[in-house]
Amino acid sequence: MKFKGHETFYIRKGWLYKGLKNVKDQPTVFINKVENPMDVLGIGSNMVKSLRYWLQAVGLTKEAKARIREQSFTSLAEIIWENDRYLEEIGTLWLLHYSLATNKDNATAWYYFFNEFKLSEFQKEDFAQMLDNFVKIEYDSVVAKTSLEDDFTCIINTYVSRHKVNPDKVLPESNIDCPFGELGLIDLVDKKERIYRKAQPRKNMLHPLIVYAIILDQSDGKKQIRITDLLIEKCNVGKVLNLDVVSLTAYLYQIAQMGHIKVNRTAGLDVINILTDLDYLNCVKAYYDALI
Repeated sequence: MKFKGHETFYIRKGWLYKGLKNVKDQPTVFINKVENPMDVLGIGSNMVKSLRYWLQAVGLTKEAKARIREQSFTSLAEIIWENDRYLEEIGTLWLLHYSLATNKDNATAWYYFFNEFKLSEFQKEDFAQMLDNFVKIEYDSVVAKTSLEDDFTCIINTYVSRHKVNPDKVLPESNIDCPFGELGLIDLVDKKERIYRKAQPRKNMLHPLIVYAIILDQSDGKKQIRITDLLIEKCNVGKVLNLDVVSLTAYLYQIAQMGHIKVNRTAGLDVINILTDLDYLNCVKAYYDALI
C-alpha cells in the first residue's frame, strides 16, 4: 500500500508529457547526479518527487529494481507516445484513469475510492474514516489520518475543477487543473459543506473500445462473462468508470455492433461472449486507429 506519494500535488496539465519526454531522453532524469532534475524539469523538488510518482501511478513508467532506479516506458506508454503524446484525446485520459483506479499497491486511496467506497454522497471525514477501517482490515496496519485526508483532497483536486470549488481564487488563464477533471467522475454537491458524490460519465464521453479494452484486461482470458460481474467486480468497468447497468448495457451493445462481442440476455443468462482475439493493448491500439 502507498499513501501520499503525490507530495500533495495533483497532476497538472502538461506534466505527464513533460515527464514522458524527459524519461525518453534520459531514463535517469529523476536521479541524475550531474544535471539537477529541478533544472531539467523546471519544477520544484517536491514536484519532481510527485511527477516521478504520478508517472508510475498512472501506468506510464516503471522503475528498474536495480541499484540505479532509472525509469522506462511501459507498453501502454509506448502506444500513447506514438499516438497521443500530448494527451489530448479523452480516451487517453480514461486509460490513465483506469490504471490509477486499479493501482492498489501505489495508489491505494484511488483504488479504494473507486472499488471499495460505497457512499453515494460523502465528505472528507467519511472517506478518511472508512479508508482507515479498510487499511486496518486489509493490511493490519495504521496510517496517519492526515495522510488519508491528504489523499482525499488530492482525489478531489484530480477529478473536480478548481473553478467549481474556489471560483474566486482561480484566474481565467489558470492552467493548473488536473486533466482528469474532464472525465466528470466526481461532482460537488454542496460547496459550503464540502459534500461530493460520484458521477457517471456524460453520454458519449467513453469510446466503446476503451470500455472493451478494460473488459478484456479484467477478463482473465475468459470468453464468457456475466454482465453482473462487469458491473460489480472490483477493477472492472462498472466500478472504475462509475457506470450503472443502463449505461453499461448501452456500451455493450455498441461494442456488439462493432462485432467484438455478442450480448446474450435470453433465458436469464445475461452474459457477453467475446468473439475476437484482441487483448488489452491491441484493443488500445485499435482505439487509436479508429480515431484516424
